[in-house]
Amino acid sequence: MNYLTEALAWIADPANQSGPNGIVTRLAEHLLYTMIATGGAALVAIPLGYAIGHTGRGRGLVVGATGAARALPTLGVLTLIALLAGVGVGAPLIALGVLAAPSILAGAYSGIEAVKPATVDAARAIGMSEWQVLQQVEIPLGLPQLLGGLRSATLQVVATATLVAYVGGGGLGRFLFLGLKTQDYPQMLAASLLVVALAIIFEVLFEVVTRAGFRFRASPDPGVEV
Repeated sequence: MNYLTEALAWIADPANQSGPNGIVTRLAEHLLYTMIATGGAALVAIPLGYAIGHTGRGRGLVVGATGAARALPTLGVLTLIALLAGVGVGAPLIALGVLAAPSILAGAYSGIEAVKPATVDAARAIGMSEWQVLQQVEIPLGLPQLLGGLRSATLQVVATATLVAYVGGGGLGRFLFLGLKTQDYPQMLAASLLVVALAIIFEVLFEVVTRAGFRFRASPDPGVEV
């Protein structure tokens, strides 16, 4: 309990909140790393997932690769990429992107596959092209699954982005590694609490967005019954 009290006091201390090494700066860095890694993974994984879900081609290969990627140890991948690309922010961002991509990919193609075949057939029967079926029927109806994948990926990256500091980057992980080096356990606990708080904020935001997304589960075209 003393550690918890000291950790909360450390967070509340104005001396730890501002400046280039303060909480605000490190929190902003952590958010930036999360957005870049998750956004980069989404740019690749979402179109690929939609293509797989719509055509059904390559699903077995991608599912196997996704499972293998999820089993990779993040610290090992980060260290390997850092050795190949050099110490800096680039290597951990690539590693975090590799961590985020499987969940987003799974959410994208599972959302498309979850659409009832009868709904897709009805859309084609009224003259929709394959692109229109994907854009106007499958993507809107598969949105909740995609948001679930994005939520999982984002929370994973938020928790794992602390490792960026392992190879000389910033973020909230700097407090963890500095506290470990100096045996300042309240500081380590404070950093952990900040990461948990950030994850909870993202969880709440995704819950709000997901609830809004369910409003789009109604048929996007009045001629298509869902």
